[in-house]
Amino acid sequence: MTSSAPQDLVVTQAGLADWPVISGWAAAEGWNPGLSDGPAFFAQDPEGFFLGRIDGEPVSAISVVNYGADYAFLGCYLVRPDLRGHGHGLTTWKTALAHAGNRTVGLDGVVAQQDNYRQSGFRLAYRTIRFTGTAPEAAVPVGVRPATTGDLAAITAYDAACHPADRPRFLAEWLTTPGHRAFVRHDDGRLTGYAVLRPGHDALRVGPLLADTTEDARALFTALTAEAAGRELAVDVPEPNADGIALAEAAGLAPSFETARMYTGPVRPHAQERVFGVTTLELG
Repeated sequence: MTSSAPQDLVVTQAGLADWPVISGWAAAEGWNPGLSDGPAFFAQDPEGFFLGRIDGEPVSAISVVNYGADYAFLGCYLVRPDLRGHGHGLTTWKTALAHAGNRTVGLDGVVAQQDNYRQSGFRLAYRTIRFTGTAPEAAVPVGVRPATTGDLAAITAYDAACHPADRPRFLAEWLTTPGHRAFVRHDDGRLTGYAVLRPGHDALRVGPLLADTTEDARALFTALTAEAAGRELAVDVPEPNADGIALAEAAGLAPSFETARMYTGPVRPHAQERVFGVTTLELG
């Protein structure tokens, strides 16, 4: 898939080797991407990442990652600051969006771009608030333990109930990537939630934090803060989850950033009330 603009922009699929360029731009925007996100992102859809180049030099980026036949997620929409305002972003957008076909597309849009997304057919579902601060001292609660490879099937099924699409390839990488710490909570042998902590450029990032109840979420979040104690921590909480916001505030975290979850159409029913922390703003 290739497209050229009058300014000689050429948009092609990006590979994992291009990820440092994309994540570096995201870090410069203050988005705090995870240090080891690339392999899991590309595992979900290795054809879903794009770079725009002029004379071989990268100037724009975007991802449109397909999840099955009905859903895709748009992220990593970036243009090099010194080349903005020339239409490179729009050309990159149009080229990459074709990869989604007729799927419903979701995104987490920064405030400055939300009007543009509305003009492209995206509609607001809810706001997401990033909370950041120093993780408090804590001890891992009873009933929470580190996830093992034996938990993968149960986590994958649980995740599918909380997300607009199944994502087994992504999770297989996400849960085992070096530096990622995953925890599970059980009640009578039944999984009642899981959570992941990973290193980012500016702070450790929580994502996802999925749980049946506030008590489950609090126990998992406490396990993460025990791992992160004394270090900067960030968690992206859907605004409709008031208990999730209260949980972040009780840990001494404060709002620092917001996005809008937007969709171009319907998504399958899923347990949004269990989402106390979004997995990533890049892939949903």
